[in-house]
Amino acid sequence: MLLHNKTDKRILKEKIKNDSEKRKTLSFYKYHRIINPPFFRDYLFIHWNAIGVLGRIYIADEGINAQISVPEKKWEDFFTDLNDILFLQNLRLNLAIEESAPSFYKLAIKVRPKIVADGIEDPTFDSSNTGVHLSAEEFNILTRQSDTLVVDMRNHYESEVGHFMNAIRPDVDTFRDSLDIVVDMLSHKKENPVVMYCTGGIRCEKASAYLKHRGFTDVYQLDGGIIEYARQVKARGLENRFIGKNFVFDDRLGERISEEVISTCHQCGNTCDTHRNCKNEGCHLLFIQCEECDEKFSGCCSEYCSKNLEMPEANRRQYRSGVLNGRNIFHKGRSIVLHYKK
Repeated sequence: MLLHNKTDKRILKEKIKNDSEKRKTLSFYKYHRIINPPFFRDYLFIHWNAIGVLGRIYIADEGINAQISVPEKKWEDFFTDLNDILFLQNLRLNLAIEESAPSFYKLAIKVRPKIVADGIEDPTFDSSNTGVHLSAEEFNILTRQSDTLVVDMRNHYESEVGHFMNAIRPDVDTFRDSLDIVVDMLSHKKENPVVMYCTGGIRCEKASAYLKHRGFTDVYQLDGGIIEYARQVKARGLENRFIGKNFVFDDRLGERISEEVISTCHQCGNTCDTHRNCKNEGCHLLFIQCEECDEKFSGCCSEYCSKNLEMPEANRRQYRSGVLNGRNIFHKGRSIVLHYKK
């Protein structure tokens, strides 16, 4: 039995784009000891592929981290499958705020060393000793206090398009980079209340425990992250303290939480918060691009990449193989061609 996708991604994207089937996009995570991650990976693929689940799931011996979309007509089947797994019973699912565009086009389930790469090697670190979980209302109350430190545990390209009021936003590329940087930034205020947030909560599970491990005494985390916060704000009519867009790790690349647009096009400097990946497959750089620049550069980050698209496929393949023309996918939002990157 084939337990992974082999169809060309362009075919899959076109299929999903033309599919009228309604879907629900969601994310969830669970830290739990998994004895045999490869076996669990195959089990999930067999069950979820059969009902049309799409998305990206990471499995490790420490747990599961999933961002997926499920056909609405198969929701009950998915929910039953989920609750057949004991440690995933009664799990909170973070449902997407917007379904304006397809989120995923294939099912990819991968076994990784960790479900969130953190770089922590200290054997005395206890990841279960997390901070206090806050609801949206509790978060609003605590973050209004003048001595509270609000810390964004996401990367620079995420916080650039949206963040909470008065948040400390480390200029980092990865979660691994952020942990010790945050500790150093706040080392002189270890007695202050520290409230951490991220997209769906998974990074803060590790980050809040790490701050406590490093001597911080009053640590909190936003339960369910920005996604759950936005849901509670809307459902309960609470004050929305989040400004702008919430970056999401699927093909939508963002969900609007407030009407403010707080970032600019990286190519011309006009107000914009639309992330795109450069259409030159040899680059694939993540950056912010307005509609005018999208048209001018054919969806690319530079004239070089847009000219690359005009070449025959054989020539483009030759350029992609060059040492100096490697993919920039891991250099999200950072390139010398982006003149208006803040």
